[in-house]
Amino acid sequence: MSLPIARKNLVAAGFACALLSACATTGAPPSAQPVAAYRDSVELAGRLSVNYQRDGKPESLSGKFVWRQSGQRIDVSLASPLGQTIAVIGVAPGLATLTQGGQAPRTAADIDSLSAQALGWPLPVSGLRDWLQGYALDADGRRFAASPLRASVTTGDGWRLTFVSWQDGATPRPKRIDAERGAGAGSEAVAIRIVIDPVQP
Repeated sequence: MSLPIARKNLVAAGFACALLSACATTGAPPSAQPVAAYRDSVELAGRLSVNYQRDGKPESLSGKFVWRQSGQRIDVSLASPLGQTIAVIGVAPGLATLTQGGQAPRTAADIDSLSAQALGWPLPVSGLRDWLQGYALDADGRRFAASPLRASVTTGDGWRLTFVSWQDGATPRPKRIDAERGAGAGSEAVAIRIVIDPVQP
C-alpha cells in the first residue's frame, strides 16, 4: 500500500513544482520608463503595411523602408517586399521632393500632401520624424513620450498611435507602431502598421 501513496506524493510534489516554476517564469510587468532620449540624427529600417480607401474601395500594400534624418533633413526610401524601389523622398526646410520610378521628381512645400497625391495614400512623414522614436504631439499640442505603460495617443491631426511592442534593451525603443486615421475633411480612412528593425545602441 505504501507504493501508491509514494507515487501520489511524487505527483503532488511534481505538480507543486510546476506551479512554482510557472509563477517564477511569468513575464515582468510592463516598464513605466519612457522611451530613449530623442535624437536629431538617426537611421532606421523596417517594414510597413498599409490599408486604405481609394475612391471608396479598399486597397492594401506592404513593403520595406529606410529612414535617415540628420538635423532638419529627412531622406526616406520605400521599396517593395522584393526590394524594388517604390519611391524616394527628400525633405529639407521649405522643400519636399518625391521621386517614383520612371517619373520626374515632384516637389512641394508640404511633404504630407505631396506623398498623399503621389502615392495615393497618406504617408505622414512629418509625424514619423517623432513617432519612430516614440514621441508625438498630442491633440492639445503637448509633447508625448511613450512608454510600455503609456503607449497610445491621438495627435492634433487626427492620427491614433499605439506603440504595440518594444525593442529589447534597458531603455525602451519602439518596435511596432500602429497608426490609424478615420475618414474626414476630404481624406479617407487609413491604417499603417510599422515594424522597426532592431536599433543598435
